[in-house]
Amino acid sequence: MIPAIFCLVLSTLPQLVVPAVTSYGALAELVSEHSRVFPGEHVQLKCRIPDGNKSTWNYLWFKGSKQLGCRTQMLTLRASLNDNGAFQCRGVRDSAVGNIYTLKSTPVEINVDGGWAILHIPQLPALVGETLNVTCRLRGRPRPHEVILYKGGVEVMRRSGVKPKLRLPLLSTEDQGPYSCRASWDDSRQTHSVISVDVQVNVSEVLTQPVLEVVTEDESLPPGRMQLTCRVQYNARAPAPPIHYYFYKEDTWLGLASSDNFSVVKRKPGLYRCKVNVPQLGLSRRSEAEAFQV
Repeated sequence: MIPAIFCLVLSTLPQLVVPAVTSYGALAELVSEHSRVFPGEHVQLKCRIPDGNKSTWNYLWFKGSKQLGCRTQMLTLRASLNDNGAFQCRGVRDSAVGNIYTLKSTPVEINVDGGWAILHIPQLPALVGETLNVTCRLRGRPRPHEVILYKGGVEVMRRSGVKPKLRLPLLSTEDQGPYSCRASWDDSRQTHSVISVDVQVNVSEVLTQPVLEVVTEDESLPPGRMQLTCRVQYNARAPAPPIHYYFYKEDTWLGLASSDNFSVVKRKPGLYRCKVNVPQLGLSRRSEAEAFQV
C-alpha cells in the first residue's frame, strides 16, 4: 500500500491564473472525525479527482479565495481560530498545451471552537425514524458526571455517569432545530460547568411527497403524446432499495410499475398523479393531482 502524503499548512500563496479547465470536478473530503474542533486539534482533508483515465494529478488547496502552500493530496491543519472557514481543492496536471486544471471542489466548512464544549453531530444527514447519537465533547477531556441536552434553550435530556450517552430515537421532522449541551465535572474540589454553542440538526424524510410534471411541448415526443415525470427526493442509506414509479389518470393505472421516473402516454384531458413505492422499506407516497386540458 502506498503511504498517504500529508501536508501541514504554514503559509498562503497568491491564487494562480487558470489557463485551461477540464470538465472534471475535484472532491474535497473530511478525513478526520470532526469538522468542529478545539484549537490545537488536527483536521485532515483529502482531495479526490474522479478521473477514469487515471491521470497523474497534483493538488491545489484554497481557504476562501486564497491559495494555500500545500500541493499534496492530503491537507493537515493544526487548528487555530484563524482556520475557521471553507476549504476547497482542485487538481492540476501537465499537458502538451500547458497546465490543465479541474473545477474546484464543493467547499468543506471547518469550525474552530474557542469554547470548552462542543456538541458533536454525525456528518450524515439525520433521517426520519432513525436514532441520532450525539456527543458532548470537552476540551482537555475531563470526565463529566452530568450532561444536559437542550433544544432551542429548553432541556430535552439529562444523563449522568462517566460516559453519558445522548440518543434521540425515532426521529421526526419535529426534532429539527438548534441543539446545545452542558457538561459538569469536579476537579480539585470544585464543580465546573460549561455549555456549547448551538448546532443545527436537520431531519429529512426518507421519501418526500412526489410532484408530477406534465410535459407536452417537446420535439422528442411522438405526435399525440405527452410525458409524465414524477419528481421525488429519496434519501435512503446506501445500498438503497429500488424505488418503483406508478402513473394514474383519474384512478386508472397507466401501464406497469417502472424504475423510470417518467412515462409517455396519450395526450388526453383529465387529472393525473403519480405514486412512488419502496417495498423493502414499506414506504409509499402519492403526488397531488395535476389537471391537463387539451
